[in-house]
Amino acid sequence: MAEKLPERPSEEHPIIAGLVALVGVGLVVGLVIGLVVLAGTKVLGIGGDDGDSAADSKASLYLPTPSKTEAASGPEITLAPGETESASEEPSETPSKSAEPKITLSASVVDVGPMEQFQLTGVYPKGEGAILTVERFEGGAWAVFPATGSVSGETFQIPVQTSKAGVNRFRVVDSDSGLKSDVVRVTVGG
Repeated sequence: MAEKLPERPSEEHPIIAGLVALVGVGLVVGLVIGLVVLAGTKVLGIGGDDGDSAADSKASLYLPTPSKTEAASGPEITLAPGETESASEEPSETPSKSAEPKITLSASVVDVGPMEQFQLTGVYPKGEGAILTVERFEGGAWAVFPATGSVSGETFQIPVQTSKAGVNRFRVVDSDSGLKSDVVRVTVGG
């Protein structure tokens, strides 16, 4: 007679064996992750108290000893080329004309083809939210050009297209204050 081998428990209850294996794998993975996190906090110095408190630790800020500096031997202001310093000038109490806002304008290109788009860009200090109207010089006078833009962050960018061949002169005007920019020239090829 053949001897019957005892059955293994996993063959009788495969679901229980699977759950035991899953719990075992979870414990091993959790233990490995925990050890990695613990080692990482030790290496980075996060958490834990090594016996040093903030009050006991030494200051890490180094301040050098103050020393006297030499007196300046050169000019204390920089002048634009061609300007000279005048000792008789005293600061005025009234604001100068240069303190007024100014619109600076530039074009993204100097030569374009007919109906090729280009940008009129610029800076308008203290002009936040202003609406700018583009003007083109035509027939001896400035005429409104069908393009507008607004100032955001003291800058603006207005897309422009024209088919008028030759040199075109453009400027922008603040719709509210009437302040005008400098003039830019764009040549449109024919």
